[in-house]
Amino acid sequence: MIQMLNRVSRFFNPLQSTTGAGQADIPQAFMHPGYSENMHAASGQKSPVSSREQSLTSSSQKTRVTSSEQSPDSSGGKSADPSAGKKSRMETRDLTVTYGTTIGVKEVSIPIYDKEVLALIGPSGCGKTTYLRALNRMHDLTRIAKVTGQVLLDGKDIYHKDVNPVNIRRRIGMVFQKPTPFPTMSIYDNVIAGLKLVGIRKKSLLDEVCERALTQAALFDEVKDRLKQPGSGLSGGQQQRLSIARALAVDPEVLLMDEPTSSLDPQSTNRIEELIHTLKDHVTIVIVTHNMQQAARISDRTAFFYVGNLIEVGATNDLFTKPKQNQTEAYISGRFG
Repeated sequence: MIQMLNRVSRFFNPLQSTTGAGQADIPQAFMHPGYSENMHAASGQKSPVSSREQSLTSSSQKTRVTSSEQSPDSSGGKSADPSAGKKSRMETRDLTVTYGTTIGVKEVSIPIYDKEVLALIGPSGCGKTTYLRALNRMHDLTRIAKVTGQVLLDGKDIYHKDVNPVNIRRRIGMVFQKPTPFPTMSIYDNVIAGLKLVGIRKKSLLDEVCERALTQAALFDEVKDRLKQPGSGLSGGQQQRLSIARALAVDPEVLLMDEPTSSLDPQSTNRIEELIHTLKDHVTIVIVTHNMQQAARISDRTAFFYVGNLIEVGATNDLFTKPKQNQTEAYISGRFG
């Protein structure tokens, strides 16, 4: 079974060239997804900032990252810590990502606990997606990108020279901002495409994987009678859940989500948020969002980034109601961003 999963994971590895049946059906957008923050960084361009943001930027360089998880409440006691009793599934230690001379994120250290939802918030270009992509070695795809520091998964550095990035991407799945169904494939084939690509044809196994993944993605009941129809015929929200099902098909331990609802209508957004609440009982989730109300609704902890720096991280309720840093308060109160 382990050998089979390792073969399947090659399908999800953009670094590894593949040949043979099915390759023509894989869109380039899925294998090497676009990334606007990387493009700005790689070209040396900087996003324009207001005078208010410039003043906050200068002060952020002097700010030591703080945690809200143990902040006192109004009664003098301690706030509830959502990570209490949970083991650390992942952890970044002094993680720095650069693109040539441009710094994407600088010396970010965050523990990521088992079966929690960690939301990453901050204005555009602050480093959220840069940080997220470092968690499963997606920066390996960017020639000028350099990653230093450590990213630990169950205590082992995923950037160690002996670690196979193929296996890492099987254990740490990713869902991108826009739905990425394979347009020429059916719903069924979209979910189990990885298995078929490496030559697995046992129908009972394919059926089991398909139903399990679609059920986990809260999509099976909606599509069970049309599994042979094109995935591209689904609504935008259904296509995003299909993308989530494809990521879940290889049974990841951590699921990274880069603004998965930014292009969806409110109803579809609500379905994805309900799905996240359900999935966190099985996997650890790290999600980038520009919607602070969404972060408040779905996350256990929140990390606020600004101009490449981690400003504050802690229990979501504490960070939104009792932020410790001026930059955090200014952002969540709408004074910039």
